[in-house]
Amino acid sequence: MNKAEVLKEIIEQRRSIFPKDYTEAQISQEIIDEILHSATLAPNHKRTKPWRFKIFKGEEKAKLASEMQAIYKASQPEQLFLEKKYTDIGFKINKADAVVSIVVNFSGMVPQWEEIAAVSMAVQNMYLTCTANNIGCYWSSPKIVEQLKDSLTIEENQQCLGLFYMGNLE
Repeated sequence: MNKAEVLKEIIEQRRSIFPKDYTEAQISQEIIDEILHSATLAPNHKRTKPWRFKIFKGEEKAKLASEMQAIYKASQPEQLFLEKKYTDIGFKINKADAVVSIVVNFSGMVPQWEEIAAVSMAVQNMYLTCTANNIGCYWSSPKIVEQLKDSLTIEENQQCLGLFYMGNLE
């Protein structure tokens, strides 16, 4: 197969695959590094490299799950609180082998939409690299990520655009 055919196949196979379908097998650090490296190859105007990623694994990931559940519980009026949603937040994070926070850094050098677009292209590169390595993944952007400012050490000129879940597939 030539490069164009390989690329076409990877693009056609790219899907959001949710944590319920991930295995317990760990993703090697080498593959995680490859996924993040591919993200940094995304085009970005004036080379602002507006993406900021933080990887959560192990204890940090469990802490993230607890924090997200606490944020959900605290932000919902009692009559709107759903136990299933609360449980699902923890399940998805804990079932994934790795969770990556997706943060945009607004440089002020270009319009904000361009930096969001660059981060989105970086995430697409992550999706394609996951697909090529048989890693399930998906980008989730629940409203409660806006309240992760402190744990993600998000600065005034930054915004969390969501979480990228990854896990091995059969």
